[in-house]
Amino acid sequence: MMNTEALYQIYLKHPYVFTDSRKAAGGGIFFALKGERFDGNNFALQALADGAHCAVVDRSDLASSKGCFYVEDVLKALQMLANYHRKHLNIPILAITGTNGKTTTKELISQVLSEKFKVLATVGNLNNHIGVPLTLLAITPEHELAVIEMGANHPGEIQFLCEIAEPDYGIITNVGKAHLEGFGSFEGVKQTKSELYRFIASRGKGIFINISNEHLLPLAKDNMVQFTYAPGNSDADLYGESAGDEMLVVAKVWFGKGWLYLKSKLSGNYNLENILAAARIGLFFGLDPLQIQRGIEAYIPANNRSQVLQKGSSTILLDCYNANPSSMVLSVQHFIQLKRTSKLMVLGDMLELGPAAPAEHQKVVDLIRENYHDEVILVGKHFMETEAPASYLRYMNIDEMKEKFDYTLLHHRTILIKGSRGIKLEKLVEWM
Repeated sequence: MMNTEALYQIYLKHPYVFTDSRKAAGGGIFFALKGERFDGNNFALQALADGAHCAVVDRSDLASSKGCFYVEDVLKALQMLANYHRKHLNIPILAITGTNGKTTTKELISQVLSEKFKVLATVGNLNNHIGVPLTLLAITPEHELAVIEMGANHPGEIQFLCEIAEPDYGIITNVGKAHLEGFGSFEGVKQTKSELYRFIASRGKGIFINISNEHLLPLAKDNMVQFTYAPGNSDADLYGESAGDEMLVVAKVWFGKGWLYLKSKLSGNYNLENILAAARIGLFFGLDPLQIQRGIEAYIPANNRSQVLQKGSSTILLDCYNANPSSMVLSVQHFIQLKRTSKLMVLGDMLELGPAAPAEHQKVVDLIRENYHDEVILVGKHFMETEAPASYLRYMNIDEMKEKFDYTLLHHRTILIKGSRGIKLEKLVEWM
């Protein structure tokens, strides 16, 4: 049985945790995790030589080596230490999950709350069974709030992450069709995401919920404390509407005593809900409307998420960090509605959909064919197999597109670039 208290005392003296042995120069604790193609135990002694104060290992021949802390399972030890640390924290922890927009919403929330508090938020998308523990162990006595992102691709995963992080508050941005290979169905997605609601109902303090979302409301328990927000619904504690130009989202928000305009740097009106969520959470934690406004307007999207870029003569809506049927339809619908001339839509395959992939890709093509009359480029095996108009340019992958595509077609355009990360459509921007 692992001595968690003993490991925690080492952590308190050296509160830097890492899983990449190449980062040992800064000291701290190296957790020798295993993967399909690597075994961190093989690098434990080198990590110690390079500066690590301790290496947590689960290979018996290393048990007596100086600087090594032997456990039965390194991953479980990491998770147990993170939960042990969480139990010693006296700050509010907000957990966030959802099919679309959770990382953007997490960044917005963090930016807003940082106007008043010292906030620790999940870095990037370290939102799984390894990332959540690492995030928790990055919380120091200086932090006053933590925002923990939780991702899932199979049932039970959100519940498991909640048991590690023990959040006080929770928010589900939305539920949609993603990772259907792991969930099996849309109903499976909803039940898994709602594991956050169930945890908060049993051990937390309350949830933040968009009461206009027909999928979320039935998942929320009647006896759960709810802090509400919604687009265009005055029954919510905080509500608003889109009031900006067609390219960047401007949220006109009612804060109880009057309207305030929050001018974001995000593309896509579907981000209105994410902005309202951040505003509601800021209000709950005692920020005034002007602080919330500053936080929203300070956020600059990155990492190929809801970005608006100017590249030469063209304006690009870049949103290819990830894609699923829900987010793809929202992006396509928004782009169709843009009142711009010379538009070009570049879409990449939506991955991890399992048997649903052919039908979901065909639905996207049908939506475009019925409502959009400018040029279209489709990239990926699934889009190649759809029934699409002959005028649509189609490529099996980004490399084939690079070889055969006439890049002058990208000049003087408004371009939507949307697809799953594995399709690598962001390379288009590099090549322009």
